[in-house]
Amino acid sequence: MDIGAITEMLLVLKVSLFFVIATAVLGVGNSEHATAGNINIRHGGRKLAEIPGFISIDCGSNEDYIEEATGISYVTDKGFIDTGVAETASPNLSANYVQPLKNLRSFPQGKRNCYSLRPEQGKNNKFLIRARFLYGNYDGKNQAPEFEIYLGINKWTTIKGTDGHNYDIIHLLSTDYIDVCLVNTGQGVPFISALELRRLDNSIYPSTAGGALGMHDRRDFGSTGPIIRYRDDVYDRFWWPEQSESWIPVSSVSTIYTNSTDNAYELPPQVLKTASKTQNASIALKVSWTALDTLSKYYVYLHFAEIEKLEPGQQRELTIDLNGERNLSDSFKLDYLKPLTIAQDDPPISGSGTLYVSINAAQGTTIPPILNAYEIYLLVELQNKPTAPEDVTAMLEIKTQYSVTKNWQGDPCAPSDYSWEGLNCSDDNPPRVISLNLSSSNLTGEIATSFFKLELIQSLDLSFNDLTGPLPEVLEQLPNLKTLDLRGNKLTGPVPEALLEQFRNGKLDLRVDANPDLCLYTPCKGKKKKEFFIPVLAASITAVLILLFIVSALAMYRRKRGSDMVAKSKSSIKSKNRQYSYSEVVKITNNFRTIIGKGGFGNVYLGKLKDEIQVAVKLLSPSSNQGYKEFRAEAQLLMVLHHGNLVTLVGYCDDGEKKALIYEYMAKGNLQQHLSVTNPNVLTWKKRLCIAVDAAHGLEYLHNGCKPPIIHRDLKPPNILLNDQMQAKIADFGLSRAFANENDTHVSTCPAGTFGYVDPEFAASGNFRKESDVYSFGIILFELITGRPAIIRGPMQNDHILDWVYPLIEMADIQNIVDPRLEGEFSTTSAWKVVEIAMSCALPVAIQRPDMSQVLVELKECLALIMTHGRSQLMATECITSSMPHNTFHLELESEFAPVAR
Repeated sequence: MDIGAITEMLLVLKVSLFFVIATAVLGVGNSEHATAGNINIRHGGRKLAEIPGFISIDCGSNEDYIEEATGISYVTDKGFIDTGVAETASPNLSANYVQPLKNLRSFPQGKRNCYSLRPEQGKNNKFLIRARFLYGNYDGKNQAPEFEIYLGINKWTTIKGTDGHNYDIIHLLSTDYIDVCLVNTGQGVPFISALELRRLDNSIYPSTAGGALGMHDRRDFGSTGPIIRYRDDVYDRFWWPEQSESWIPVSSVSTIYTNSTDNAYELPPQVLKTASKTQNASIALKVSWTALDTLSKYYVYLHFAEIEKLEPGQQRELTIDLNGERNLSDSFKLDYLKPLTIAQDDPPISGSGTLYVSINAAQGTTIPPILNAYEIYLLVELQNKPTAPEDVTAMLEIKTQYSVTKNWQGDPCAPSDYSWEGLNCSDDNPPRVISLNLSSSNLTGEIATSFFKLELIQSLDLSFNDLTGPLPEVLEQLPNLKTLDLRGNKLTGPVPEALLEQFRNGKLDLRVDANPDLCLYTPCKGKKKKEFFIPVLAASITAVLILLFIVSALAMYRRKRGSDMVAKSKSSIKSKNRQYSYSEVVKITNNFRTIIGKGGFGNVYLGKLKDEIQVAVKLLSPSSNQGYKEFRAEAQLLMVLHHGNLVTLVGYCDDGEKKALIYEYMAKGNLQQHLSVTNPNVLTWKKRLCIAVDAAHGLEYLHNGCKPPIIHRDLKPPNILLNDQMQAKIADFGLSRAFANENDTHVSTCPAGTFGYVDPEFAASGNFRKESDVYSFGIILFELITGRPAIIRGPMQNDHILDWVYPLIEMADIQNIVDPRLEGEFSTTSAWKVVEIAMSCALPVAIQRPDMSQVLVELKECLALIMTHGRSQLMATECITSSMPHNTFHLELESEFAPVAR
């Protein structure tokens, strides 16, 4: 035997051995309920052999494998989703199911959890997407949950009765990816066993624009089983066997001409080799189903192949009508062993009750109608529009670059009930990102260029992270940016002049505190830090000495003048805030036409500046001595204090005896109005927490962000104002006082405040301290929780809110503590936590009360609880909180009321 012959024989043996091994590994048969072997082929980090156009995910599996029955490579879901818990169906309930159904992933946390699939050549191509579910009593509750599944941002269907169920949908992708999302509807924990994607030919299964085809039924007529799928079906469609006692089964062993151009749907030969027919030509073969509702629209695909050997000259001729009302097509003839698909796709079938398709023998023919297989699809309308692609790209880049651990899955903005945490979006079509809050999100590295791609963003909060490097100048190119919060990072270099200019002009709320190496002044440009250290230090020492001299002189002057101080202090208020003449104030208020508030100082009027911005104008009454003192105190404080949760002073009028302060207009009034039982618009639980966090931010800044600290002394719901975005800001600083120095613990003063909110310890000591404000804040928290006022009026006596709520707290009766107008729409866990915070603030002994910084942290935790675990759709909108102080500027002030802001 020559060498060539030996080589050829060895090659044959090698090929034969390969097929033997492949047969042993992959197995045979197509039964959906066939018991799959425990074959887990490890691939040592290499990719499993893939089938082009297939993605097959075993949800909850620990490793990749090849399914024995089909040869399909299944992978774990670890690279497709960040959330959920891997579980295993009960072995005695899952034993008769295939391997992909034995594991599952459940989602006990979060309202929406999404798988993101990115097939090759996804955009503008058609795919069959299959979600598979086997509950298998994995949680021991023996009660299958009910939940919803979404295709991207649109509802696909409701999942219930989840024992071995498959849900198919055919969809033409408009992007390179598709998200499949599970949504918790409050009727059990969502889960999924397997997720599969199969590429289809674009020419088959036509559907209307903006819609997808959800499978209603798919049958293989005349078959006794098993289920036909891949490898027999190149698209891995599941063909369920169907026989009827009233129909006659027909089968053939002849070869079907599957390469025919009429077989565009590529039906498996095994499906076409079986069929059913009626007893005679006078009996129609009907396929019927029950419509979900009158608005449902259905598409029907009927698959034929003549598999009976008829007499010479005979040919089966058929007609089809829909609901007995209209013909699907003209009569058509079947050729022997040649496939033919009749697609009913325009217009769809609709109606109520039972719908049917009737297949009839053509008039004058004697051969009965036949049908090999059919498919019925329900039109799933995709009405919601996804977020603008450029914003989606930017958000995904931000998520990847910073490894964001929030539940950022699915579409960032849509549907609005499930938008990403920290994100606010517009109602445009498509939605656009307008606000992004990544405060305290452990961001590291430089500020990503992806932020600049969010062209319509108005508010960007990157505070309290570990961002480094320079502040990019391109931030100035965001035309709609109104708030930029970069506090508490490690940014270096100068703030771009264009951003500073926007800040000076009032177009940008720029916050860059607590960035030690970030320079606000032009001299730091182009020079090293060391070059400026000595002169800056010398200038600082000189300034401190001068300031100490001025403070000492003023103190001596005040002691000398005594009671004349108030009268003399009516000199002009010095400030960098815009100064207005009295005639301008008259014009701004339209001759004081609309009164929006009153106080001891005088009236507050609605005004409008030249740029149409609305303002509130507080006019001092000349006859009010006490009013002037409060007026002056408030003026001096607000000229120094700048914080997103304190009302902003726009300008002032100091025109002889005519004095006025001009503030930003708070369109939504005050908190007391919103808590009133007469207000039909009940604040949601989440909005109440947002308001609490906002107010806590403002008070914490007064206590800890100012040197020396400031106490408000009259904190109550009427003094917490709300803007048009329901952002809360503290107002009315007429009774506020600054400590004499940083180390003081209290201010000895005459009585101040409002009954019901005043610290009970003040009556004994006569001293106001930071803890006095904390007590008032605790009472406000109880009002937010209960919806009741601080003093509850009764027919016989008036009760304090603490006297009413403490017995209910002792009984652990949270349902009767929380405002009944919420109708149970609140998180019990967060409610109890807020009650605990309020109790600690309202303790009778001041020293036992927490600092506002601690209160703020705990309230943020309460807010985070409902962001993650909120049960109500009303909780889905991100609240707008300013979080901590703004930039401040230093002013010359002629008053003891002036602190130095941080």
